[in-house]
Amino acid sequence: MLIFISIFSFMYFMGLLSFCLKRQHLLLMLLSLEFVVISLYFCLFIYVGYFDNEYYFLLVFLTMSVCEGSLGLSLLVLMMRSFGNDFIQSFNLLW
Repeated sequence: MLIFISIFSFMYFMGLLSFCLKRQHLLLMLLSLEFVVISLYFCLFIYVGYFDNEYYFLLVFLTMSVCEGSLGLSLLVLMMRSFGNDFIQSFNLLW
């Protein structure tokens, strides 16, 4: 069980680190955010499997993460069509 917790924490913190370091590009931020969501799913799967509970919550979690990913990709497509790049500095042009 300790190895799973260490793997989860390593994945989670590496995802947060890449999220903080790649803050200029929206696509890289979305990819690192999805990596954080996958690491949280991994942790929840191990936790639910360890205590032998129902797996319905994991289905709801995956549904919400897919919705979050599709909203982020639609925002990325909107930015690419409007401004031609995925730089976060382009948000200043929206106001």
